[in-house]
Amino acid sequence: MSRRIRTTTAALTSVATVAATALILSGGADASTTAAADCGVLFDDFHYASPTDSAFSGAGWTTRNDVGSPGVAGARWLTSNVTFPTVNGDRVAQLAASTDGSAAGTTHSEMYQNQLRFLDGTYASRVRFTDAPDSGTDGDHVNETYFTISPLRYDRDPLYSELDFSEYLPNGGWGGPTADYQTSWYTYWNNPSWDGLRTSTAQNRSFAGWHDIVTQVSGGHVKYFIDGVQTADHTTDAQGDPVYPRTPMSINYNMWFIDTAGHTSGNSVYTEQVDWTYYAGDQVVSPADAVARAGSYRTAGTSHVDTVNGCTTPTSPPPTTPTTPTTVPTTPTTPSQPADCSTAPEWDWGTVYLGGQRVKHNAHLWQANWWTQGSEPGLTAQWADLGHC
Repeated sequence: MSRRIRTTTAALTSVATVAATALILSGGADASTTAAADCGVLFDDFHYASPTDSAFSGAGWTTRNDVGSPGVAGARWLTSNVTFPTVNGDRVAQLAASTDGSAAGTTHSEMYQNQLRFLDGTYASRVRFTDAPDSGTDGDHVNETYFTISPLRYDRDPLYSELDFSEYLPNGGWGGPTADYQTSWYTYWNNPSWDGLRTSTAQNRSFAGWHDIVTQVSGGHVKYFIDGVQTADHTTDAQGDPVYPRTPMSINYNMWFIDTAGHTSGNSVYTEQVDWTYYAGDQVVSPADAVARAGSYRTAGTSHVDTVNGCTTPTSPPPTTPTTPTTVPTTPTTPSQPADCSTAPEWDWGTVYLGGQRVKHNAHLWQANWWTQGSEPGLTAQWADLGHC
């Protein structure tokens, strides 16, 4: 049920790279413990001072600080909305979102792993959802999330991958009541109007409080668990398209308002907290064991481990041939003189760019290879670097 138009920024250099990293998901046996060891694990207990802590960025985490979708148009995503308070004697990551009912007075938050290296395996996290705001009036259509995602290179990209482990809407939204959604995506598109292909499962009840969220991605199946209870087993959408991820993703948490229709008065502040996150590459781990492994790291005083090497080398061609964009990207030659950026606008996260349009970003001139929105120049295949300004 995601209404996500932007795609998470992560290191991706070319369309060929994306196609080359797509895996064949033929329903084979689960990976062995040896394979899991080779593919590594990520564990993080979020013992950081702030989002500007060098250890936070050194662990591969990034916060969003800009204006753009999803959520309330014109709302700001703020690094300062991510903090690390102490709860029950241990630090946690806290995401906040606030609104006074106006776009200018609405803020969102997001933190995510800034590399695309997570695919098959087991994902687990202990997350605290909230039903009521920490301050202000209740009733806002807030979305509290934990998910993985890859960039959408163009509308209906067949390699697009997204797994929403939890999208919790305590006050409802998207025309529905209170719900926690688990959604597996095949693809989506922005034109002529936003829509997508996916399969989704919902639990229509309160999830206020701490929960162990575990997802097993293996053998063509995406199995979702909340507090040890399986809630879904996704394989295909209603059209028969595979919703199993086809390309490596980043791990993300964000908190945002779907709209301001539920706001009544004053300023309301909501929070979501993350105690820890865990990923075991190419290994199926039971929910109980995933929680126990996280606990073992904590008992040993280990706050961060990252041995993930992205075991994503294909053994055969991808099952789906990507649709060729209408504008074929070209590799520009490096100019002998600085690029002329004088007439190019600054790149904007929420703006739609067509093939051939130019922007400036990080002191470089960039040209869109094809239709794009929410893909940062320099980190995705949508942009060609025309040189330093």
